[in-house]
Amino acid sequence: MAAPSLLTTILAFALVLGPLIVIHELGHYLVGRWFGVKADAFSVGFGKELAGYTDKRGTRWKLCALPLGGYVQFAGDMNPSSAPAPADPSVSDADRAMQFQTKPLWQRALIVLAGPLTNLLFAVAIFAAFNFALGRAVAVPEVAEFSEQSAAQEAGVRLGDRIVAIDGNPIESFTEIPQYVVPYPGRTVVITVSRDGDELAIPVKIRSELESDRFGNEARIGRLGIGAGSGAIDVVQVDPIKAVELGFTQSFDVMKMMASGIAQIVTGERSVKELGGPIKIAKYSGEQFTLGWFQFVGFVALISINLAFINLLPIPALDGGHLAFYAAEAVRRKPLSQRSQEWAVRTGVALVLALMLVVTFNDLATLPFFGG
Repeated sequence: MAAPSLLTTILAFALVLGPLIVIHELGHYLVGRWFGVKADAFSVGFGKELAGYTDKRGTRWKLCALPLGGYVQFAGDMNPSSAPAPADPSVSDADRAMQFQTKPLWQRALIVLAGPLTNLLFAVAIFAAFNFALGRAVAVPEVAEFSEQSAAQEAGVRLGDRIVAIDGNPIESFTEIPQYVVPYPGRTVVITVSRDGDELAIPVKIRSELESDRFGNEARIGRLGIGAGSGAIDVVQVDPIKAVELGFTQSFDVMKMMASGIAQIVTGERSVKELGGPIKIAKYSGEQFTLGWFQFVGFVALISINLAFINLLPIPALDGGHLAFYAAEAVRRKPLSQRSQEWAVRTGVALVLALMLVVTFNDLATLPFFGG
């Protein structure tokens, strides 16, 4: 399938990132406003302001030149990273009461948590809508066929075996198996099967395969080499409550796979080259856009979960870093010193910039004119 045009890619990237940034920052803004915190600025993007206006509450709403993020700068913040500004004795008591840093610890924590939580809830809403409209795919987890060079067959799994668990995780539907297999190529898992009334634990080394999609994107994934058989999967309609419940389960499963992927990179199971950044997101955005709205909206949900996950990492300058500060404050019963917070934020910014350089280099290396 032909790659999307540059214009389509740019449009799709804007449709993915723009709304997700706004949703994330609105989470911070609305909870902050609920607790009586004044917002000095609400920005989509960084750098030079391209357009904006100031509302009656004194908040500057603006669109900036580098659209790779955004921020809400609350009163009392020294900068968009929410580093606390030095105390200013000229500030009135009324104005000081509206500053972010003067609010109780639990309120500050909720304001910070609101951003990634909003992204997560947005993804849950998308998945819930899909579940309600399309139903849930289910299939008895019984092995009906093997592929060539099947890792499961070589390990001793037989046709007719019913898979009960993988590494102790119960399996009720064949559709639940991929989450314990696909992200872990080369890893050995214990598959518990029911055979002739007995339960057997069979160690299986997951086969590693390099697969390409219709656009030529390659990914190293894990395969057991088993199938449920043709016509074995049924679609079951679900009510709205069950749809939302499944939406939460699916979203948390995606986050668990993301955490596992990072752990694999740290331990050397996967290469750091598999990390992607804005260029790769833009590329995938354009590709998913050409496949139709269903695939594109599903991709938006995945990126929304990705934003929630990344922002919850305990890195200073990210939401997770601030939550780590507040956890330390709760234990110490007093805030960390302003100087230590400033240095931590600077270190966090440097770390984030270094990571951006790495993923951008990875992205460029995959583009055709760089030999990718």
